[in-house]
Parts: sequence; structure tokens; C-alpha cells
Amino acid sequence: MSQSYNSQLLDNAVAHLAKLPGIGQKTALRLALHLLRQNEDVAVGLGEAISEMRRNIRYCSKCHNISESDICPICSSPRRDAATVCVVESVKDVLTIEATREFNGMYHVLGGVISPLDGISPSDLEIDSLVERVRSGEVEEVILALNPTIEGDTTNFYIFRRLAECQVRISILARGISIGNELEYTDELTLGRSILNRVPFADTFSTQ
Repeated sequence: MSQSYNSQLLDNAVAHLAKLPGIGQKTALRLALHLLRQNEDVAVGLGEAISEMRRNIRYCSKCHNISESDICPICSSPRRDAATVCVVESVKDVLTIEATREFNGMYHVLGGVISPLDGISPSDLEIDSLVERVRSGEVEEVILALNPTIEGDTTNFYIFRRLAECQVRISILARGISIGNELEYTDELTLGRSILNRVPFADTFSTQ
């Protein structure tokens, strides 16, 4: 239950800030009071930036990464390797892998992983569009870079089965990443080495 701070305007600001991930009531209050102490243009600038981001950022029609145009800068770059596609769960994983500077291919953002307990089925994810990309003939290797969790491994195997009839290499990150860890919290060196030392997905069956 939200706490009243003797100001309906402050209450509203705190309530909205507390909806952000990782932001509790106390942190939300601290942020609201900080903004209140700043010049008005600071709060106005923040609000306008968030509003503009929400209005103008869309999802790339090819890889489903965030973009300000129909095709994102990665997909439209002639310097990227279009024959290699790295499959990730979310946009934040694209940012994490890009930070390693070890990958020069393309991405495909699924928008989640298969999780029956959460009501997420393959049809809720961008798996069909991945299969279509591979069938187009441009892709030579698909790297499965999902988080090493039960849901991630289930999704990996489902994609592997869907792509079984395609003439494409399917690899997976080397397990330098501990089981249960998320890519977002893996250090860049470990993640970079996991990309470079990726292994064929089929070779992992005997070790799982």
C-alpha cells in the first residue's frame, strides 16, 4: 500500500516512479524529492526525453531490436556479417553483447523465452520470423545466446528442432557462463570468450 506524503502531487509522482523495475517506495521518494530540488527545466527535460523515446522508438522489422526507423542500424550496416545471426531473449542482451565488441554479426530478438508456467508459448515469441530469415538463404550460422536457464534451454531446443531441416550451422555460447546466470550480469570478458568459443548445439546433448 502506497504511503501518503501530505501532497497529492508528490504522491502521484512517487507512485509512478515506484512502478519502475528495481525502484521501491523509498527510492521513488528520494528520486521525486531530488527532481523537486532541481530547476524546473531538469524535470521538464526528463519528461520530454521519456515521452519522445516512447513515441519514436520502435522495433526493427527484421531483428526486433529497438530502432528509430523501420530497420535498425545494425541490420542496415554493410560492415556487419549478415550470414551470422545471434538469437537473444531481449533488447538488453543485444546491448550486453555489443559491449563486448567480439561479435560482428546480426541479431534476432525473441522477446522472451518459452515458459508454460508464465503462459508464454512459442507463438508468443519471434520464432516464426527467425525461421523465415533462415529459410531466405542468407543466414549460414545461428548462434543461440539465450540465458542458461531451464526456460532458455527449452527455447534453444525448440529452435534447434524448428531449424533442423535448414542448411544452417546452429551453435551455442560456450558454458563459461554459469547455469542460471543472465547475460546482463556476466562480465564482458567472460561473455566475449563465450561468443568466440561457441560450440555446435548438437554437441551439447550428451552433456545436458
